[in-house]
Amino acid sequence: MAQTGRRQKPKQHIIEEWTGKILTSVCIIFLVVTIFSMVYFVATKGLSSFIKDGISFGELFGGVKWKPDGEPPIFGALPFIIGSFSTSLLAALISAPLGICAALFMIEITPKFGRKYLQPVIELLAGIPSVVYGFIGLSVIVPFYRDVFPGQGLGIAAGATVLSIMILPTITSIATDAIAALPTGLKEGSYALGATRWQTLYRTVLPTTLPALMTGVVLGMARAFGEALAVQMVIGNAPHIPGSLFESTSTLTSVITLSMGNTVMGSVQNNVLWTLALILMMMTFIFVFVVRWLERRANR
Repeated sequence: MAQTGRRQKPKQHIIEEWTGKILTSVCIIFLVVTIFSMVYFVATKGLSSFIKDGISFGELFGGVKWKPDGEPPIFGALPFIIGSFSTSLLAALISAPLGICAALFMIEITPKFGRKYLQPVIELLAGIPSVVYGFIGLSVIVPFYRDVFPGQGLGIAAGATVLSIMILPTITSIATDAIAALPTGLKEGSYALGATRWQTLYRTVLPTTLPALMTGVVLGMARAFGEALAVQMVIGNAPHIPGSLFESTSTLTSVITLSMGNTVMGSVQNNVLWTLALILMMMTFIFVFVVRWLERRANR
């Protein structure tokens, strides 16, 4: 009986091992097939506007007029591209210093209070739906900008302000983990050489964790670049290049969500919207490559 139990044990282990390998392989294959299928579908739909409909790259990426119902129709996506990049970059410029300073405060200055109270509050922001951010921006931020600055309050400034609050938890969380993982020997060596706390922070902690901090900023920009609903509610959705931060404009995500339901599959306008979706996907890949490069640099 003892020998029989010993024989069954290795067989059971072999069966469990092969079962785990098969399930893991199936999940990986399904994931890879899904990703490549999405890329292939969006790419074929997006490129059809150039191949099938004869729209030129210069007309789409350099045109400043968007008149899909005109005679002939005009598809100039430059205002949407500028709007997407402007809101994302401005949001990153606003939230990056706040997130990094909040991480330094929680880890280096008041770790007990920061970890116990401040960090959970900041992480709660990540769970708030986009429509809530948009509604708060429409009710609070837009009237404030309308009263303080010339214009209607809708525009890049309002969209960037809302996005900066949305991506703040991402930047803060990654910065907190990076600073907390820093070896204590570096800071102790700085103190031993006579450096003050602030000298240690900006001459030792920040330069050492800079690649990881930039990873958080890039990930925040990636989320801001692909956000649709919150920006759509406060940016004004006007298809032109704004003359200031307080004039209405639009983004790639806004024009796609507003127009896709009003087009027919296979029409010229529908294909152009798929081209804009392809631009968003390519920008996501670029953000991912930048993050991977920053991670390799941090490991070195």
